[in-house]
This record gives sequence, structure tokens and C-alpha cells, in this order.
Amino acid sequence: MASSVPLTWNEALSGIFGTISLASWVFLLLPQLWENYAQGHAEGISLTFLFIWALGDVANLVGAVWAGLVPTVIALAVYFTFADCVLIAQCLWYKWRKGEAGHEEEEEGRKAQGSSEQTPLLGDGNADGNGHVPGSPKQQRRRRSFMDVTDENLGLPGSRRRSSTASSHRRPAQHNRTASTTDSLTPISEQQQQQQQQQQPSKATTATRETLKNTLSILAINLAGAAAWYLAYRTGAWKPVPVGTPSSTDDSTPLGASILGYLSAIAYLGARIPQIIKNHRSRSCEGLSLLFFLLSLLGNATYGAGILFHSQEKEYVVTNLPWLIGSLGTMVEDVVIFGQFHVFGDGKERGEREAVE
Repeated sequence: MASSVPLTWNEALSGIFGTISLASWVFLLLPQLWENYAQGHAEGISLTFLFIWALGDVANLVGAVWAGLVPTVIALAVYFTFADCVLIAQCLWYKWRKGEAGHEEEEEGRKAQGSSEQTPLLGDGNADGNGHVPGSPKQQRRRRSFMDVTDENLGLPGSRRRSSTASSHRRPAQHNRTASTTDSLTPISEQQQQQQQQQQPSKATTATRETLKNTLSILAINLAGAAAWYLAYRTGAWKPVPVGTPSSTDDSTPLGASILGYLSAIAYLGARIPQIIKNHRSRSCEGLSLLFFLLSLLGNATYGAGILFHSQEKEYVVTNLPWLIGSLGTMVEDVVIFGQFHVFGDGKERGEREAVE
């Protein structure tokens, strides 16, 4: 049922933006989890970024419980902390698996190197127990020339004579083959140009498909948030709050809970700095999900809009100023990462080009 307080456009928009922000946070980490799974690694995302982000969520959870906030806020904080743990565990798993694979490759390389350096391919009756051939270097070279498997000594007895005769007959053929190879360079280069021209539409198609996917995802989050708000309003789960009514928790919030709230905001604000530095050093955004940062931008923008549409009174704005600053700062950092995506790319085009080559 509707509340006795009249529903104004500002209050309705405040509720809609708040619900959209909530939906954005719920689905925030899913694109990055899927990106790591699809790539088979988590090299693109900074673990420092994730740990600072998780620290902010833990501080938010403890502060919410300490302050005795509404159950929905506490449940959302629990979900954030759980999702952070899942993403961090996934990244650590891929990092550990990469280390194990590198260790196995190193061991196989050592074994292969040892066998190639110490084990002779063909046995030699003149060699000693350690595989060394006695005699002077000139004698060793002479002996090795007869022992080595070459075009001259490969085959039945008498093949050396036949090979010399055949080589004289093969020389014109080799010359013709060289000429044909030279003549075929031009068609090969033309084929490469044709392949590159054929790849251009596919790259454009991939970019268009990615843009369409992100656009539809953002649109779906907005529609889901608006529909959820309308359903909550019609069932009475959400009610408009009169403007100027102080919150019941403003005067009773413990100091420790307030400090944790500020620490949480600072952690959210500083978490992206390591990721920005990592992208700049590697000159790439490979392994990062653009939709992850788009949802973050949407969540922060709608969160701030929900506060400001409710009231622009000075006391109310000052009370929510730390969270507004945190949201604004995070949005600025997200824009920086979007610029890095534009300049560096996400690495998919480079991966496709290497696969073709």
C-alpha cells in the first residue's frame, strides 16, 4: 500500500536511482569473474586493487553491524564481502596454477637440456665411458664426419655415390624450385593482404558485438532496478521519506562505526590506483572486463543521484558528503581506466592477430 507521505518526482527518482545502484553492486563482480574464466588467467587485474577493495567491504560490513543499520544494508555488505573472497580466490588459484605450470616446464627444459648435452644420440665404439672420443681434435672431427648422419652416408652401401650423382641431377631442379619460390612471393604477399583485409570486418564486428553486449547489460540493470523499485513501492516495502526528517541513526551512530564508514570510503577511493598504475606500466588492459567498470560507474553515479534527488539541504548534503566524495572520486578513476581501455586496448585484438599469425 502507498504511504501517507505524498510521492514526489524527486523522491521517486531518488528511490529508482537507489535501487539501480543496488542492482549494479549485486552484479558488479560477475563480469570480471567470467572474464578471468574465459581467459584462463587473472593477470590483468591487480591483486592489490582487490585486497584494498575487500578491506573497504569488510570495514563497511563491520560498521553496518556495529551501527545497527537496516538488515538489507547488512545483507548487501555480507554479499560484497563474499563476492570479494570468491574473486580473490579465483585470482590466487590462477596465479598458483601458472606457477606450477612454469615449474613443470622448467623441469622438463632442464631434463631435455641435460639429455642433449650429455647423452650421445648414436653410440660410438671408440668413445670412453663418459662419451668422449679419444684422439686429437682433427681425428675427432674426422671420426665424427663418418659417424654423423648426413645426406651422403644415409642409406645402403653405395648410396654415397648415388647421392653425389643424384645431387648433380637435382641441382637444376633446385634452381627451378628457387625460382618458383621467388615467383610465388608476390602471390603470398597478396594473400596476406587479402587476409588482413578480411580480418578488418571481423575486428569491427567483434568491437560492435562487445559494445552491444555492454549496452544491453547496462540497459537491463536500469530496467531491473526501476522494476524492483516499482514493485517495492506497490507492496509497501519502500516508502517515501519526508524531506528534512532526520535519520533515526544520525545521533545514535557509535563513533567506531562512523570511523569504519570513513575508512571504507577511503579504501574504495584508493583501491583503483594500483590498477591504474598496473595498466600504465603494462600499456595494456588485457584481462580486464570493461563491463565491470561500467557497472561500477553506474552504481556510483546512481548512488550519488539517489542522495541528491532526495534532498539538497545543506545539513543533509554535509552528512552524506564523505560518501558523495567517495563516489565522485571513484567515478573519476573509472573514467581514467576507460581512457586506458581506449588508448591501450583490452588485448583481444592483439590475441586474435597472434592466433592468425
